[in-house]
Amino acid sequence: MSSKEGITPNANRLLWAGFMAILAAGVGFSVRGGILGQWAEEFGFTMTDLGTITGGGLAGFGLVIIFTSLIADKIGYGKLMLGAFFLHFISAVLTLATPAFFASGGKEAAYWCLYFAMFIFAVGNGVCEAVVNPLTATLYPNNKTHYLNILHAGWPAGLVLGGLASTFMAGGVDAGGVATAPVDWKIQMSLFLIPVVIYGVMLLGQKFPQSEVSSAGVTLGEMLKSIAGPLFLLLIVIHALVGYVELGTDSWIAKITGTIMASPANGLKLFVYTSLLMFALRFVAGPIVHHISPLGLLFVSSILGVIGLTLLGGAQTVVMCVVAATIYACGKTFLWPTMLAVVSERFPKGGAVAIGLIGGAGMLSAGLLGGPAIGYKQDYFASKQLEAQAGETYARYAVEEPSGFLFLPKIKGLDGSKVGVLTDEGKELANVREANAKDGKTDANNDALTAWWNEAKASAADDKKIVEQATLQIIKKKLKVTAAVPAVMAFLYLLLILYFKATGGYKALQVSGEQIAGGVQGPGEA
Repeated sequence: MSSKEGITPNANRLLWAGFMAILAAGVGFSVRGGILGQWAEEFGFTMTDLGTITGGGLAGFGLVIIFTSLIADKIGYGKLMLGAFFLHFISAVLTLATPAFFASGGKEAAYWCLYFAMFIFAVGNGVCEAVVNPLTATLYPNNKTHYLNILHAGWPAGLVLGGLASTFMAGGVDAGGVATAPVDWKIQMSLFLIPVVIYGVMLLGQKFPQSEVSSAGVTLGEMLKSIAGPLFLLLIVIHALVGYVELGTDSWIAKITGTIMASPANGLKLFVYTSLLMFALRFVAGPIVHHISPLGLLFVSSILGVIGLTLLGGAQTVVMCVVAATIYACGKTFLWPTMLAVVSERFPKGGAVAIGLIGGAGMLSAGLLGGPAIGYKQDYFASKQLEAQAGETYARYAVEEPSGFLFLPKIKGLDGSKVGVLTDEGKELANVREANAKDGKTDANNDALTAWWNEAKASAADDKKIVEQATLQIIKKKLKVTAAVPAVMAFLYLLLILYFKATGGYKALQVSGEQIAGGVQGPGEA
């Protein structure tokens, strides 16, 4: 990558600082996916609870991207990145305080503590995203798809680093056959602060260029007017689907594949592998779009997403899981950054506002629909199946209070704490009780769970088989249902390809409305 391609001497440094900011978000996202089981066991969360907590982070991400994009040019990119830096630290402090909230206020206090911690984390991520996307488009105006994909390679890089950390810290069985406990989730969650410090140092003393629209004197009203139309609305709808299928599924993918392969550690390893594949592929987006155009790349990616999710939903072996996950990873790799590039190329006068609205729509969809909806689907199908096939088992492991999602009916999902005790046959529960006894501490939550387990363990052997089988079947059904989303995306991309072919071909435009010299066109679109 040559620095001559950027419009300023420090273009590459700013690009890589943005890369590290997105990497920090990826590390936090990945580590969080690997510790959901610990949260469920420690605080008694259901899948719906966990989905709402993770979704709250993505929803906050989306709202902040939209709001910040409206004021980014006025406040300045440097000041906004400084604000993001401090928000990331506040999020870490609040997350680490969750056990204290649980001790004083129980499950509900822990729930809201984690929810707001994830929300603040997402606010920091959203501010970064609202800055680095238009910044990269400004730095490299003639090759936006290529450099936006490189920028967003930071996301899978963060997933890889976070996933590797989770894999080595997840616990398991050592060479001597002795079970080892996972590293405390608080230590794991703190890892995202390392890239936060790095991007902060990289941005010290740097001068940020004016955006394309600022240089051209475009007002906020003119930006909004330039994107008012059916084409931009359609792109928002499509990117909302991208957010649902990519980020919403990513919130659960390590847990899902770990269940299918009967090994949480293997699920995390597979997640690391697919993220590493995404990282490598995002560096070659530029050459690809010169052959099939950005829309062609998006269409092919959606088809691969359909195939990958469908195969993953029917996988019976570890090998099939790897094959299916590989196809799915290839499908989702280019979706997010290439959509941002399409919007920037077709609506250059929209500037940060256009990119912010499209990115915000994707994050809101993932946060409000993707994570919670996937968690709800798992709770709904599992509870219905267990209640019908093994009513007594369901009654033992269901939460006391039902919960719902949007307008959907309230249900009693499986209690994560109870399922966790069942999974390790009460070992961790006993360890906590012994530690409390030595320290002279009392723990009402642990006492209540111990009293329940003393009654439930008589049927634990049968219950464990029933719960594990039901969970596996539901996860597979959920993946096949989710495959319908990229199928809809593929249809909409095909419509866009036909539309541009009928109107002169896809062209990358300048703020003035003229085609960029050497802009990307697909075969047959000239």
